[in-house]
Amino acid sequence: MAKDFLEEFIPDLDEFREKTMAFHNKEITVPEYKGFSGGYGSYAQRGGEKHMLRLRLAGGQVTKDKLKFIADLCEKYNVDLIKMTTCQSLQLHNLEAEDLCGMIESVWRAGMVSRGGGGDFPRNVMASSLSGVQAGENFDVLPYAKEMADYLMNFIKSVKFPRKLKVCFSNSEINETHATFRDMGFVSRTDGKFDVYIAGGLGNKHKLGVKVAEAVEPCKVLYYAKAMVDTFVEYGNYTNRAQSRTRFLQDTLGTDGLKKAFNEKLDKVFESEMLDINVEPYIVNKKDDGVRVSGNRITAQKQTGLYAVFYQPVGGKIAPSKLREIYDVIKDMEDVEIRITPEESLYIINCNGSEAEKVLEVTQDGASNLFETSVACIGSQICQVGIGNSQELLNMCIDAVRKENFADGVLPQIHISGCPSSCAAQQIAEIGFRGAMKQSQDGPRKAFAIYIGGCPYQGKENLSDFGKSITVEAIPKFLVELGKTVSGQNTTYNKWIVNNRQKLDELVEKYAEM
Repeated sequence: MAKDFLEEFIPDLDEFREKTMAFHNKEITVPEYKGFSGGYGSYAQRGGEKHMLRLRLAGGQVTKDKLKFIADLCEKYNVDLIKMTTCQSLQLHNLEAEDLCGMIESVWRAGMVSRGGGGDFPRNVMASSLSGVQAGENFDVLPYAKEMADYLMNFIKSVKFPRKLKVCFSNSEINETHATFRDMGFVSRTDGKFDVYIAGGLGNKHKLGVKVAEAVEPCKVLYYAKAMVDTFVEYGNYTNRAQSRTRFLQDTLGTDGLKKAFNEKLDKVFESEMLDINVEPYIVNKKDDGVRVSGNRITAQKQTGLYAVFYQPVGGKIAPSKLREIYDVIKDMEDVEIRITPEESLYIINCNGSEAEKVLEVTQDGASNLFETSVACIGSQICQVGIGNSQELLNMCIDAVRKENFADGVLPQIHISGCPSSCAAQQIAEIGFRGAMKQSQDGPRKAFAIYIGGCPYQGKENLSDFGKSITVEAIPKFLVELGKTVSGQNTTYNKWIVNNRQKLDELVEKYAEM
């Protein structure tokens, strides 16, 4: 974090400490504390005894120095759980109230922002996780994401937003960051420029974004961000939180009205401000050691002879001791760093062949196939607003599926959210679930509503709606039968579903009735 922001934010910790202790003394309510603490990137966990701290990491980039700092911090404060998020952040869980302020100040001074990590603020700025090293990318968008992250910190204390604002950058049509349906997305083009989308989003009444600009010069991106801030502040809903996200501007203004409002703000910004930026390109000068590696966790980078190693701890939960173990392996490897993905996994990038072999060894405890890379939010056991225990369900499903020994790809990656908030982006999954309650003759039962057919890819976007609810106990059985059906035809799910949607619907109906 820049020094001027530190000087501005550090004094705020006195109020944070006071409010936190008041909460623990039952002097303020859970909603009152949540509304305050979110601005510091911290929330009380379910039950109110433990806390979470969310680290903002622009583009999901974690350098070796930051990795060491996080490992040291976790050891100092006995942190036992880290959760990767779909916004490329790291959440430290099960924290003691008396430790929070010390942790936050240490994190800020180490250059990892938590201010505005929750609440009604600009959130962590996202970028495609392999930006700068991915073969076939349009261009490296990470430097612009980092500039944007610094710029948006200016609004943490100066502007009151109706709700949170999520900004992201995409380097290819893979659309890993959901740039065409975020609050604001900068979508790279083959000509080295950006198209700009706004007012999209998942959750209640999800919407694809509206394209408001084409062929934007990358040096101009901050003008568009300021126009988005001004548009949101003027036209956003400050009275009804259920309708206060940017996507509802499409309803209140209409698509054409939204474009008009945004471009009017943009014209004013260009007239009144100087926001051009210059960025340093991401350069890797590391030499090829001649060792070649391959496998389902290896991605060859566009830099000849260098590799990115994929690692997915099940459910996106990683033990702090594992971070230390990874650091000890990579600490002397030139240019190697970590990139957190929007699917709660990570890449260790810029490895030569020999180094990649060592990183593969230290990360062999992660997901071993596509299904095991499935995404799940932290769930109701920890989250204050969670309905379903996402992590428990994911573990149940993986345990059941492992017994069948299906070939890789027979089952797709699934996404599980504990509530309608879409923290696991279930609406873009081939199969997704979100927490619900299902009525039965014996009363309400824990269940998850199913989503089918989502797709994030640029030009093929589909945000699915929830369908039938299936009880927690029946979901693993449903997936096993689906896997047997697909496997019986010697194919993969993504091929099978093309001509078998009706069979899938019948299977859903069968298990929804249980």
